[in-house]
Amino acid sequence: MTVLSRLIGLADHFGAPSVAHAHCDLPCGVYDPAQARIEADSVKAIMEKFNASDDSTFKTRAVTIKEERAELVKHHLWVLWTDYFKPAHLETYPELHELFWKATKAAGESKKTNDVAVADDLLAQIAEIDRIFWETKK
Repeated sequence: MTVLSRLIGLADHFGAPSVAHAHCDLPCGVYDPAQARIEADSVKAIMEKFNASDDSTFKTRAVTIKEERAELVKHHLWVLWTDYFKPAHLETYPELHELFWKATKAAGESKKTNDVAVADDLLAQIAEIDRIFWETKK
């Protein structure tokens, strides 16, 4: 091993970030179901615009964007479910597991349809998650 290699290794060792342990990705206060709701609102708006349009090019673009937004809904829901909610929350709100399952299924279903009723169902599921989330913050 050359002197340069040893110096680089030493610099890497001292410059390495220390390991932090927390019960979530960042200190509490960074999670909010609003992120999922905003994306779900976009999904619904795109469905409405899709249904009102006769432009095939626009419709193709709308479907692509709607699918991306629906995937983001799923992402934000799963971050809440896996990183924020804890076993104690599930004890107080035993419906959480099914609620998250239904919401993420609705987000997935919204990728396959332009039925605004599916988006409305998704938004209702997110509203219930939001209600419970804010109750846990009291």
